[in-house]
Amino acid sequence: MPELPEVETVRRAMEAHVVGRRIDDVWCADLKLREPLSRRRLKALRDRRILSCERRAKYLLLHVEGARTLLVHLGMSGNLVLRDQQLKHDHVVFYLDDGPPLVYHDPRRFGLVLSLTSKQLVDCPWLQNLGVEPLEDDFDVDLLAAACQGRQRPIKNLLLDGHVVVGVGNIYASEALFAAAIRPTTAAHRIRRPRLERLVEAIKTTLQRSIDHGGTTIRDYAGTGAGGYYQRQLAVYGREGEPCRTCSTRIKSIVQAGRSTFYCPGCQR
Repeated sequence: MPELPEVETVRRAMEAHVVGRRIDDVWCADLKLREPLSRRRLKALRDRRILSCERRAKYLLLHVEGARTLLVHLGMSGNLVLRDQQLKHDHVVFYLDDGPPLVYHDPRRFGLVLSLTSKQLVDCPWLQNLGVEPLEDDFDVDLLAAACQGRQRPIKNLLLDGHVVVGVGNIYASEALFAAAIRPTTAAHRIRRPRLERLVEAIKTTLQRSIDHGGTTIRDYAGTGAGGYYQRQLAVYGREGEPCRTCSTRIKSIVQAGRSTFYCPGCQR
């Protein structure tokens, strides 16, 4: 699943290669995604230029002339990519005035592609009740300490709660907890402020490093053919049974709330 760094990598690719282009035509497949594709609304984007691209949580918002926004969520397997060749599992193709088309590709069809007016964007249920962005100043030790107060649930589960903080994701939660030397099963309310300070810093550093390396997955989330390389630097995620690079203890894997968690029993207490 693409997580925040992968989505931010796509956003940067859109900013560099798509913003300023005019949408000449739109093609839509018949199969629905998380919500049905609206041909009428998507085709209303024709003859309009893409003005900017921003990210909120794991949602991409491409703002288009005429006070319209293209809202995209990549779901489990989606991607936005620039290419001429049309492939199986391509669901929306935006033909641009210059260069290759912008293609939304999604084999598992859990993604989302919506064309919204400015009012529809304000009222969009997908964007309601989202927590703070982890790379913004609003995400600090005060916020995390307040979220942990009185919470019995494991700290890893709390970090995946999008009402608290958005986009940390499963991979980066495991990596940040390792960097902060906190065991993922620790009850949130038991973690003292100095350790929470380290955790906030670890989350920000881990996410930023992954963004700088183009994301973690070896699939193409750069939108232009360049994949992510951060996977090679993962300390614990996906390394069950391998020795910890810090203390040589074998990495363990458990399941928390239906998600795989990786940690080092030696480093994380």
